[in-house]
Amino acid sequence: MHERYSRQIRYQNIGQAGQERIRKSRVLIVGAGALGTAAAEGLVRAGVGDLSIIDRDYVEWSNLQRQQLYTEKDAEDRLPKAIAAKNRLSKINRDVRLHTYVSEGTAETLKPLIEEADAVVDATDNFETRMIINDLAQQTNTPWVYGACVSSQGMYMTIVPGRTPCLACLFEEIPIGGATCDTSGIISPAVQMVSAYQQTEILKLLTNRKEALQTAFVTFDLWMNTRFEMQISKHDECPSCGRAPIYPYLRDAGQKRADVLCGRETVQIRSETLKRIPKRELIDKLARIGKVEANDYLLHVSYEAFRIVIFHDGRALVHGTNDIKEANSILARLIGM
Repeated sequence: MHERYSRQIRYQNIGQAGQERIRKSRVLIVGAGALGTAAAEGLVRAGVGDLSIIDRDYVEWSNLQRQQLYTEKDAEDRLPKAIAAKNRLSKINRDVRLHTYVSEGTAETLKPLIEEADAVVDATDNFETRMIINDLAQQTNTPWVYGACVSSQGMYMTIVPGRTPCLACLFEEIPIGGATCDTSGIISPAVQMVSAYQQTEILKLLTNRKEALQTAFVTFDLWMNTRFEMQISKHDECPSCGRAPIYPYLRDAGQKRADVLCGRETVQIRSETLKRIPKRELIDKLARIGKVEANDYLLHVSYEAFRIVIFHDGRALVHGTNDIKEANSILARLIGM
């Protein structure tokens, strides 16, 4: 194993002691899309001892341009991203302990994972989840690295509870609207650049080189050849990291039943009722309206102009609409709920 990591060990800021810290570390990646797959491969190759990945989605053809762990077969099989990622990562480094979760990143699902992690990589696609990560990280004293990219632009920020400002100091409210990969596109180099920064910050955290951390909020545009760093002030009255934190984004967590996935013309619906319906019964119901494609994690069927994907954890994705009422109506017609 020494030979495997020899070039990393020779790097003076890591060395043998740093490599041993990496081997004993536990990292959580929230999201297995473009940033998540890049971070996962890099950290597995670096020898992280324990890696957990949580993601709610499945592999589609449009992912293959930038989400580096996935294959055409994964897209054909509509394999959940967390499972497809694990399949690939296990072939890269068999010594890394991999834990994957086909689930949404809510306060309930993320809290035990963040409590166990030494560091967290943000690879999500929405600010609601990021703010939950931020509050949980502050609550559990867990460092994490925020990252985002769209078109040719990227940004990142390292957050160390008790030492640096948090994401709520930067964004006092959840940004509304804005460009997404689905509306404005993205080039793969922007993904790789953000992930390179994120992975480097994680390695600094794991090897206890906190003096080298990037403390600014960094943005760049690869196409326009620009880069900007902004120092953020820690707010004493911040509800997430101030003198009297109340962790606002953990309140009423999990009560929201449906939301629109930004830019994807897709509505996600969560339902305990759906979760309790036996898989065979679901298949029989859906088979009445069309061909049901199933794997160990989800069911897929087309209905009129819509595609419906139902996960075994009680979530349904209704593709082809941004209208929550319409999505609920479609699901009710198909499932009777």
